[in-house]
Amino acid sequence: MIQQSLQYLRNDEDKWVTTVLIGGILSLLSALVIPTFLVLGYLVRVVRGTMYDDDRPPVFDEWGEMLVDGVKAFVVVFVYGLVPAIVATVVIGGGILSFAVGGGTESSSLLGLGMIGVLVGGLLAFVLSVLAAYVIPAAIAAFAETDRLGAAFSLRELRPVLGSGTYATAWLSGVAILFAAGIIAGLLNVIPFVGMIAGGFLGFYAAVAAYYLIGHAWGELRDVDLAERDDTMGESPAV
Repeated sequence: MIQQSLQYLRNDEDKWVTTVLIGGILSLLSALVIPTFLVLGYLVRVVRGTMYDDDRPPVFDEWGEMLVDGVKAFVVVFVYGLVPAIVATVVIGGGILSFAVGGGTESSSLLGLGMIGVLVGGLLAFVLSVLAAYVIPAAIAAFAETDRLGAAFSLRELRPVLGSGTYATAWLSGVAILFAAGIIAGLLNVIPFVGMIAGGFLGFYAAVAAYYLIGHAWGELRDVDLAERDDTMGESPAV
């Protein structure tokens, strides 16, 4: 399946180069925010197609619709990423404060408490970050299937998928692809600017391959079919 995911964009022999160029440029311009929304909107299309076994990669068109999907996907990423950020801020911040107060008063107990707070907070934030990274692709797939933002936060929708070996394998394979792309981009950094530029294109290509795997896993586990897709897409989007 990894090989198919890497081949996915090239299934469109006429337009895949254009798609990668647009996606890579948007990724490089991600600091401008709007390009990030557009890339996320494209990934939503990837998941929406592959969950129905459609291995024809989408193209960059209907930009307004793609932007809306991307904004909604960003909301999913932001909400799930907010929990680790809050935990890190509260726990680690409290530990640093105790450490600072303990240093000022020469209190070994406060120093020890502060150090423990920083270590425990850092570990907890890391675990929650990994958990959020595990949930986010499934949440985006839930939104892509139903076109309802609320589905991305529905435990009833997500729990059966998140607890399956099929999804876990797809997620780990996607992480491996992204990690490999990061290593290649890092090696190219020996040439000034080449690694940074290549990273944008490699990152986009790898993200598409990863979400191809997520889409197929979601479709297999949810047993979606084309009729359901047509019915859903024919309805008015709901939050």
